[in-house]
Amino acid sequence: MANKVVPSDIEIAQAADLRPILEIAEKIGLIEDDLDLQGKFKAKVHLDVIKKFSGRPQGKYIDVTAITPTPLGEGKTTTTLGLVQALGTELGKNVMACIRQPSMGPTFNIKGGAAGGGYSQIIPMEDFNLHLTGDIHAISVAHNLVAAAIDTRMYHESRQSDEALERRGVTRIDIDPDTITWNRVVDVCDRSLRRIKVGFNDDKLADGSPSPVFPRETGFDISVASELMAILALSTSLRDLRERVGRVVIGLDTKGKPVSLEQIGVAGAVTVLLKDALMPTLMQTLEGQPAFVHAGPFANIAHGNSSIVADQIALRVADYVVTESGFGADIGMEKFFDIKCRYSGLIPNVVVLVATVRALKMHGGGPKVTPGAPLDPAYTSENLELLEAGLGNLGVHIKNALRFGIPVVVAVNGFKDDTDAEMELVRKYSEEQGAYAAVKTTHWADGGAGAKALAEAVVGACEQPSDFKFLYPLEWSIKQKIEHICKEFYGADGVSYEPLAEQQIEAYESAGFGNLPMCMAKTHLSLSHDPTLKGVPTGFTVPIREVRASVGAGFIYPLLGTMSTMPGLATYPAFMNIDLDLDTGKILGMF
Repeated sequence: MANKVVPSDIEIAQAADLRPILEIAEKIGLIEDDLDLQGKFKAKVHLDVIKKFSGRPQGKYIDVTAITPTPLGEGKTTTTLGLVQALGTELGKNVMACIRQPSMGPTFNIKGGAAGGGYSQIIPMEDFNLHLTGDIHAISVAHNLVAAAIDTRMYHESRQSDEALERRGVTRIDIDPDTITWNRVVDVCDRSLRRIKVGFNDDKLADGSPSPVFPRETGFDISVASELMAILALSTSLRDLRERVGRVVIGLDTKGKPVSLEQIGVAGAVTVLLKDALMPTLMQTLEGQPAFVHAGPFANIAHGNSSIVADQIALRVADYVVTESGFGADIGMEKFFDIKCRYSGLIPNVVVLVATVRALKMHGGGPKVTPGAPLDPAYTSENLELLEAGLGNLGVHIKNALRFGIPVVVAVNGFKDDTDAEMELVRKYSEEQGAYAAVKTTHWADGGAGAKALAEAVVGACEQPSDFKFLYPLEWSIKQKIEHICKEFYGADGVSYEPLAEQQIEAYESAGFGNLPMCMAKTHLSLSHDPTLKGVPTGFTVPIREVRASVGAGFIYPLLGTMSTMPGLATYPAFMNIDLDLDTGKILGMF
């Protein structure tokens, strides 16, 4: 790999030999009647194929996660797709990938797209990273329809009597504007929209007195943080989708009772907007393996996993299914097990934990890693002492994965400057910490062939015994669950609660929502709530700023520290390099 020149991701993707999506579908037993074609190279898959293949045995289920990453990311999606290609091309297995659709927030910002990279990608890469089949747009429109419905209901109730409302078929709700947790959304990073005021034209009633609800303070979240995105990912059928949408709670009324989308009257319309989005999109890897792309929640501010329905279908049509959980194992993997697996009933056979030498050196005290800046020589030359100092972060993630009773394989995503001695140090440490195996991979440069050893280790680990268990029981109180995750999984000394969080927890438990799992919103750059604390932080207290109830999705949503649900753009975001070749129509500059 050291001397191999690898073209850019987009050059590799645009040079790929794309196969018609009907040919890819045929590999897993799907026919044209099972699909809604979206051009030649992608298709929506009907949900009734779950019943069509219900008699088939379920395949092996593999979740790919990672250690705490650098701001550059450590190649988790690339590893997912390299593993799929290795299982298919090198080992001849019937395999599928199930991954998330990327938000256009990171696509046009620092992180870039999420189609993988090098010779381990989903194609067509441009379609994958942009509009795809419009699912995120459907989420955005449906979410903002709810926001408009909330403000509209408060507007008319503040101006009309009960009798006037009833003549129009509307029952007064009396939403308390101070309790509303439903912001608006847009699928770009825009820090200017984090806090806004709405309703300036409605600040007085007809008699000139001040409006009791407008203007009011609200804000924007990024679309993939919408509860509707979580619902899309966690629904198991169209009926389940409709029921979950109806249960969504947007705030409380003036008597402290929860207000749902069913009460507002918008649940049916939201479901109509999302019905086609519930079907997963079928695409392909560079080496022709089928891949489902569906749902796109961030793992730091949402539950961070692709859809249950995609996994359900894939596990019936393939012998091996590789999915991924967002960011590190402390975020995406924990939510995968404690939220997604609770609702799907599906239990993985193996956890693949992605690590890199550079990230471990960072955790050992290495210089700051900054996107767009050259790596410090500490990361590009052998330094066993620095690497050894950072291994503890890997150890925590291995032990946290093993808490769930599932075998762990460490995938060391190799870079050209990594040495054999560094790789051996990581391998030996991983196995000492209880990993089934630790394997170097070069799938970015070599495609499936570079992940053959990883694929062999994963196949072996799939045959190992497991003893799956959740991290906490649902009957615990909200605070018990929060504190257990913070202390046992992150290593915190304790937890503190802002007054708003205390009020919200009390209200949600009084409303009967205390038995839901937790979806912790925290930084992905540290095991703690503080992105500057690398390695294995100790002696910290986790501050809970706010707690939201995503009742339709089925979880409680604590916000840790300064975590924001609307990212901002960087000084030099990725969109500055993107353009169109007007002669060929090809997209330029995308990664």
